[in-house]
Amino acid sequence: MNNLNMHTPTSRVLAVIEGGLHAKASIQTTPAVQQPKLLDQVRGAIGMRHYSPKTEDSYVHWVKRFIFFHNKRHPAEMGEKEVAQFLSSLARELHVSASTQNQALNAILFLYREVLRKEIGYVDGVIRAKKSRPLPVVLTKEEVKTILGRLSGAPWLMSMLLYGAGLRLMECCRLRVKDIDFSQNQILVRAGKGDKDRHTMLPGAIKQPLLRHLEAVKRQHDQDLKRNLGRVALPNALEKKYPNAGREWGWQWVFPATSHFADRVTGERRRHHLHESVLQRAFKDARLGAHITKPASCHTLRHSFATHLLEDGYDIRTVQELLGHRDVSTTMIYTHVLNRGGKGVHSPADRLGFDSARP
Repeated sequence: MNNLNMHTPTSRVLAVIEGGLHAKASIQTTPAVQQPKLLDQVRGAIGMRHYSPKTEDSYVHWVKRFIFFHNKRHPAEMGEKEVAQFLSSLARELHVSASTQNQALNAILFLYREVLRKEIGYVDGVIRAKKSRPLPVVLTKEEVKTILGRLSGAPWLMSMLLYGAGLRLMECCRLRVKDIDFSQNQILVRAGKGDKDRHTMLPGAIKQPLLRHLEAVKRQHDQDLKRNLGRVALPNALEKKYPNAGREWGWQWVFPATSHFADRVTGERRRHHLHESVLQRAFKDARLGAHITKPASCHTLRHSFATHLLEDGYDIRTVQELLGHRDVSTTMIYTHVLNRGGKGVHSPADRLGFDSARP
């Protein structure tokens, strides 16, 4: 009322007051811009950096555990002390491995630096998990043959690629049709570990069975297209750049799932690649059925690929490139598990000449 004097007409006074009320009401009713939830911010930050879905799930998992460990306190209210307490509890109470503890640390550091924009200092006083360097489990050639002989269909094809081309499990699951070059007998592994591409060989023993498999997948894809389906997810922003590429044959999964799923963003029904658990379960059943007691998994086929190449005389640099290792020291571990029995040293007991039939 300070700007109104006694001579101001009543109609003008009412108009000013009414206008002020309308302005106040509009300010009060304007919806506030809501910030995304913390975990959604973490997922968004990871997506911007094109990390793998596995990394995204892992980081979100550790952030949630960190928050629940401190009774749901917001991470912005915490710092180095709380991070050290959480990491120490993993080693002291849960006895996790050193790699698991480091994974949790990386997830929390990512949260503070990339999402909260809060620089975390030196995390002191952490009880470190003991770091071990176990040798990889390796199957003999006969054991590989026995296990693979008990598989059929897609699990057999995928296992042959793991052993015959040195693929990782998810690299095999995410193979697309266009990445297999039958004329050059090679496979292009896209966005492997560390987001690196590499070439590896296409085993000749799998070439014809794989061609027959792709013919069946092509018939399935054609049927999906007739039903207005047949779209697969594309990496990064290619879906926006090439809207129709997701229906093209070259982009289809080599090992597609048997059913469709609804995309959580668009709601569109799509076909994902075969879930890794299908191969893991089939491989375990085959190993147990073959009465092999080694704790071998699908990844053991990749270890066996590297070891058997070295046994056959291939140089370690070639094996390093085929495996996609950044450093040759990682590949060197397979030299410790070569099938040479005691590192190729003959035991002095073997020279005593005792009969093997002795008790």
